Amino acid sequence: MVNAPVTSDLETRIAAQAAALGFATCGFASAVEDPLRSARLEQWLGEGQHGSMEWMAARLDHRRSPQGLWPAARSVIALGMSYAPAHDPLALEGSSTHARISVYAQGKDYHDVVKKRLKALARWLVDAVPGAEVKVFVDTAPVMEKPLGEAAGIGWQGKHTNLVSPTHGSWLFLGAIYTTLELVPADPHRDQCGSCRACLDACPTDAFPAPYQLDARRCISYLTIEHKGEVPHEFREALGNRIYGCDDCLAVCPWNKFASEAQAIREFLPRAELVAPRLAELLALDDAGFRALFSGSPIKRIGRDRFVRNCLYAAGNSGNRTLAAQVEALTDDPDPVVADAARWALARLTSGL
Repeated sequence: MVNAPVTSDLETRIAAQAAALGFATCGFASAVEDPLRSARLEQWLGEGQHGSMEWMAARLDHRRSPQGLWPAARSVIALGMSYAPAHDPLALEGSSTHARISVYAQGKDYHDVVKKRLKALARWLVDAVPGAEVKVFVDTAPVMEKPLGEAAGIGWQGKHTNLVSPTHGSWLFLGAIYTTLELVPADPHRDQCGSCRACLDACPTDAFPAPYQLDARRCISYLTIEHKGEVPHEFREALGNRIYGCDDCLAVCPWNKFASEAQAIREFLPRAELVAPRLAELLALDDAGFRALFSGSPIKRIGRDRFVRNCLYAAGNSGNRTLAAQVEALTDDPDPVVADAARWALARLTSGL
């Protein structure tokens, strides 16, 4: 195990190799615990703003700091990979026939794509510094990627709580490599949101109780992806035609004018059938059809029932009465949550709301 300090030449070489692998940004931070970061996490969990995401609290000690997860860690390599879209994420807003899927889920599953490249960078590092130890993470482990990214200087957590890069905007998949190497940490990135509150004002469900605070229980991404039961009535109309995730707070961020289309990562290019999916076709999906359509997509993990539930809320908000027959057929769905969504949607369509 290597613990001795390494010259800054290595950081330069790591960043160059990361860029060669398609990472848009790369930075370095210490693996030790940050008391302020830990306190903010504990407050967020204590207020229950994580909703039903019990795993956030279950592994609090691991999430608190890199060394809480892996005591041997000395440094964090924070990385961002751009998925900046070529099209306007808000273009289908208000459509009565088509649904909206979050930009990040229109291509291949980012977990697989980013992790593959993280592993390649980790292998390179182990070869470059014999004795170095590494662990790679992308989203599924108790790792605070966004505050670590800020600490590593690759961006700052904006008022919408997502990481913002001054050169790549908000469209970044984040990953991290923990290592036993003592790398030279960067200066934390300073906040550059200024007086702007575009992201806060754009949120359809008022999920931001204050700047830099997110109540996941009100967030459309949480409600359409993580939340397993019936979506509370107070949020159903606000879902609009969003059936998987929400891009609104990212799409309005002024810093995205610096983000360029992520053509270099071919896996992130959107599948044509997911850019503007037709509600009528989605409502007809059975389990086999759902699995076939979303093979290799992050959407597959929520399952047919939760996905069709979301589509039914979108149908109810569409005002498109040609969908009524399909919606009515789903009022007898074996899944009670789907059936409830269908009854709600049918009532809205037949009443003309």
